[in-house]
Amino acid sequence: MAFWLLKTEPSEFSYSDLERGKSAVWDGVTNNTALMHIRAMRKGDRALIYHSGGEKSLVGLADIVSDPYPDPKAGDAKIVVVDIVPAGRLLRPVPLGTIKKEKEFASFELVRISRLSVMPVPARLWKKLLAMAN
Repeated sequence: MAFWLLKTEPSEFSYSDLERGKSAVWDGVTNNTALMHIRAMRKGDRALIYHSGGEKSLVGLADIVSDPYPDPKAGDAKIVVVDIVPAGRLLRPVPLGTIKKEKEFASFELVRISRLSVMPVPARLWKKLLAMAN
C-alpha cells in the first residue's frame, strides 16, 4: 500500500463535498508530475486530503478505490484519474505552517514544491502526519 496527498481548493471541492457524495473521481489534474503520481496509484492505497487556498491544512483521509484510468472527460489518454471515497475526517486539521516547523518534513514535496497537487507521502511521514492530527 502506498500513501498520497491530494490537494484541493475547498471552494471548488472540499472534504465535506467528498463526504456528501460518498465518492469522487479525482480529476482536473494536468501537471505532468502530478499525473505521473496518479499513474502510480493503485486500488487500496490511502490519501490525505489537503485544503489549499486560505486553509492550507490536511483535513481528511480517503481511500483510492480504483486503479488509474483515462479521464473520460479529457479526450486525452495521458490525462488519468482515480476514484476515491472518504475514510474519515482528521480529528485536528494539520496546518502547513505546523508541518514546515518540523525538520523531518524539509524534503517533503508539500514543503518543497508548493504548487504540486498530487504527491507521494513516505510511510514515516504518513505516520507522523497522522500522529499530528490525532
